[in-house]
Amino acid sequence: MAILNNNWLTEKCIDFEYKKYVLLAFLQDVNKDFEVQRLYPSLRELITHYRQLVSIKEKKEELYRGFPQNAKEIDAENMQILYEKIVQDDELMKELETIIDFSIPHFQHYLTEGKKIYEAIESQLNIFPVGVIPLHAKNGYIFIRDGKDADTQVYEYDITLFEQPEAKYRGIHTQFVKTQEMDLGMSYQYIKLELLKEKQDLPNPATYAIESEWVVPLEETLLPIAKRRLLRYVEGNAA
Repeated sequence: MAILNNNWLTEKCIDFEYKKYVLLAFLQDVNKDFEVQRLYPSLRELITHYRQLVSIKEKKEELYRGFPQNAKEIDAENMQILYEKIVQDDELMKELETIIDFSIPHFQHYLTEGKKIYEAIESQLNIFPVGVIPLHAKNGYIFIRDGKDADTQVYEYDITLFEQPEAKYRGIHTQFVKTQEMDLGMSYQYIKLELLKEKQDLPNPATYAIESEWVVPLEETLLPIAKRRLLRYVEGNAA
C-alpha cells in the first residue's frame, strides 16, 4: 500500500537528495500497486499530493511577485528598466523549490498511468437496473460481480448532496451487506426479493447490478470505480 505523509515536504530535513529518496520510494510502491490494478489508496494519494505541490508553487510565486522591487539598471538597447527583488529566496526556499520542481512531473506521470488503468476498467463495466427503479433513487442496493463466475457482493448505498458556497457536490456512501453465492437458480431479481424480506426499512429500494468482465481487486479498485459509475448513472437518469 502506497502512503506518503501529508507533511513529507517539510518534515525532518529539507534536503533534495533525502526528499528525492522519500518520493521515489513512495512512487515505487505506487507502481507495484498499479501493476496489479490496485488503484486505491494510491491514486487518491497521488491526487492529494500533486494538488498540494501545485498550490504551494502557485502561492509562492504569487507572494514573490507581490514583493516590492528596486530599479537595478537601465537596458538602453532594449529601452527597459531592470529590477531586482528586495526580498530574495534564502537557501531553504531554494531547496524547497528544487524539490517541488522535481516532484511535480513525477506525480503527473503516475497520475496519467493511474487514469489509464481507471478508464480501462471503467469502460468494460456493465451497469443496469434490477427490477423497477423508483422515481427517487438516492438510496438502495448495488450488486457487484468481478468476473462471470464470481459471487455477488451486495452493498447498500446512499447518495448525499453536499453544498458549498461555490458549488454543490454529490457523494455516495456504501455499506457491505453480504456475499451472495451464485448458482443456476440464482438471479439478481431473487436477491432483491430476499433483501426486501430481510430489510424492511427500504420498502422500495433502487437496485443496480454492476458487472466487470475482468477480475480486479474489489476493495481497492472495483468498488471505488463502481460507486462513481453508479453516481453518474443515477444522475444521468434523473436529469
